[in-house]
Amino acid sequence: MKRFLRGVIEWKTGVCFMYTGSMVLYLGFLLVFDQQMVSTFMLWSLLLACMLGALVQMVCFSDLVIKNMRYTLRSLLFVAIFLPMLALLGWKAQWFPAESLESWAIFVGIFFAIYLAMTIGFDIYFRATGRKYDGLLGQYRKEKEEKGE
Repeated sequence: MKRFLRGVIEWKTGVCFMYTGSMVLYLGFLLVFDQQMVSTFMLWSLLLACMLGALVQMVCFSDLVIKNMRYTLRSLLFVAIFLPMLALLGWKAQWFPAESLESWAIFVGIFFAIYLAMTIGFDIYFRATGRKYDGLLGQYRKEKEEKGE
């Protein structure tokens, strides 16, 4: 039960981060296309996308479902599941003109641009965190050697 509740909290946190990011993008598009009205249907569809996205992210990037898988494969699995799901939702919610190939290209391009930026961001974060802990471990070992333990 404890593990389930921890998973729900992680999922809700992911939904909040994704929804906030989605709102910033949506507001940016409203500004670019000079729209004054916010569509509540769009807000609900973005919330659904974020809820599904956080679920797929949890499945692919935590060890709750998949125990042993390389990060690269997890990342590819995420794209293989989330991009079609998001495309289906975008088509059904009419986020863009679905009959236009150019719109689909822009949609997929934006998806991969955000995906790439987030992947690079996480890689930088994990490398920095790893160096920090390597430094702390080295300092601990040095102190232990000096004490003769």
